[in-house]
Amino acid sequence: MTAEPFTAHRAPERAVTQRETGGREAPRPGSTGAPAPAPPSASERLRRKVRDNLVAYLFLTAGILCFALFSWYPIVRGVLLSFQQVNFAEPARWVGLDNFRRLLDDPLFLTAWRNTGWFTLLALVFGFAAPFATAVVLNELRDGRGYLRMTVYLPVMLPPVVTMLLWRWFYDPGPGLFNNALKVLHLPAQQWLESQNLSMVSLVLVSTWANMGTTTLIYLAALGGIPGELYEAAELDGASIRQRLWHVTVPQMRFILMITLLLQVIGTMQVFVEPFVLTGGGPNDATVTVLLLLYRYAFVYNDFGLASAMSTVLFVVLGLFAGVYLRLTRTKG
Repeated sequence: MTAEPFTAHRAPERAVTQRETGGREAPRPGSTGAPAPAPPSASERLRRKVRDNLVAYLFLTAGILCFALFSWYPIVRGVLLSFQQVNFAEPARWVGLDNFRRLLDDPLFLTAWRNTGWFTLLALVFGFAAPFATAVVLNELRDGRGYLRMTVYLPVMLPPVVTMLLWRWFYDPGPGLFNNALKVLHLPAQQWLESQNLSMVSLVLVSTWANMGTTTLIYLAALGGIPGELYEAAELDGASIRQRLWHVTVPQMRFILMITLLLQVIGTMQVFVEPFVLTGGGPNDATVTVLLLLYRYAFVYNDFGLASAMSTVLFVVLGLFAGVYLRLTRTKG
């Protein structure tokens, strides 16, 4: 006698209709019948989010306060001072656009901008080409590359005033290094910092030597990202070193070159330490730059309203270059 399956003795489950449940949805098999918890309200979700990210918000608030106190407030305060007559010895007096009119009437205003533009142009000729050429040479080396990178970057780590004093000895018309080198070559000595024709070039050489290390490392990093297959294909096609440089390296680094060009223009237009320490703006105002003239307005002539007007003009000019920089980086992104 065979046993019947256990399922044969189970009563068939009867479907529960909505009529029997009073029109409510029948509970699913296995459910307890307890109602589902209500979703949290918007205020509850906000409180929970703030509680979970409280530490991050505290750090963010501290950063915003630091920027507001040490960056944004000086900018707004400087713009307001440009419309006032201020010497910090007497109460400030609102003068409107008089500071800007006085600024345009000063003959040194145009001289300073012309000298700054000339310095920027020379810095692009020397300071833009030298780091790129140095990076290309270092990228081709196999031995001692780390040591040479450190040597190129070493001037950046020196304090700017120390660098200027070192180069002042190089330019010394008597026992200076450069004039002694010219003497060995039987060439006449030069008045490097006292000549109107050589003083600006001398400042550009100092600035290039002191600041090219950072740009060189940026170029080296960009060169390391260029695929080696491109150089191999160009070499198989019979391209020379100059052709590989022009048709492979430069196109691959076009964006980096453009960004560093704009950053260099912004940086060189703010040159101050070189003319202040080495020439003092001379000879005959040949090396007076915008920031050096701004320094004279504020701390020599004690006219902080005029100095603020000068800084506002510089802020607008640099803002235009910064806008181009942001547009290029956004386009690339």
